[in-house]
Amino acid sequence: MKINFNYIKAILVLSAVIFLYGFAEKRNNARKLSDIEVQFIQFENLYVTEETVNKLLIQNKITVTSVDKETLDLNKVEKLLNNHPMIENAEVFLTIDGVLNTKINQRRPIGRILGNKVYYVDRLGTKMPLSPYYSARVPILIGVAEKDINEVYPLLKYINEDQFLTEHITTITRLNKGLYQLEVRKMDFSLFFGKIENVGDKFNNFKAFYKKAMRDDLLNTYKMVDLQFGNQVVCTKK
Repeated sequence: MKINFNYIKAILVLSAVIFLYGFAEKRNNARKLSDIEVQFIQFENLYVTEETVNKLLIQNKITVTSVDKETLDLNKVEKLLNNHPMIENAEVFLTIDGVLNTKINQRRPIGRILGNKVYYVDRLGTKMPLSPYYSARVPILIGVAEKDINEVYPLLKYINEDQFLTEHITTITRLNKGLYQLEVRKMDFSLFFGKIENVGDKFNNFKAFYKKAMRDDLLNTYKMVDLQFGNQVVCTKK
């Protein structure tokens, strides 16, 4: 029988490559983490800091000196971060050189409720605690209970997504029967919004009124501006 040495050589080379790859992979997995990097994305105000994230990881024994790459459970780390009250979403991945990368989306407040308890409403319409690191410049809500959050959320969301309204609306007060009154920055008049319906139409009417009244120098002559009557703005003079 003729022996094919080229075939045997190929098998030996392939076996050696597999062995070396497996050995290198095992050795690499056994290495400790080399670093932990925290990245905050899409938002400049820090309601949770890098130091806070690092402390959270240390408390759960995730450090560069204590955890092997092989034993690190990335899903567990993501769940740990996502359970933090200031984090909306966290993504975690491990680089080849052993760096644990965390990309964090913070929760974003769009309103602050004042009452027996003070807290934010975030952009998803859920309760969010205050942060010791930063105080958000968002509309203050008065007379709004936790059960009213779903009711007021469409109003807050619309204001948050409109630059003009974000700059001008400072306070939202819930009156009886689900009626709302707003306060406008540096203006003496109150803005009666009524029920939270036809939000876009009401605010478009208000913007048109505001621009015309400013042009005519009449803004300070009103004590009440009423938006609840369809396509018209009803003003009460001082």
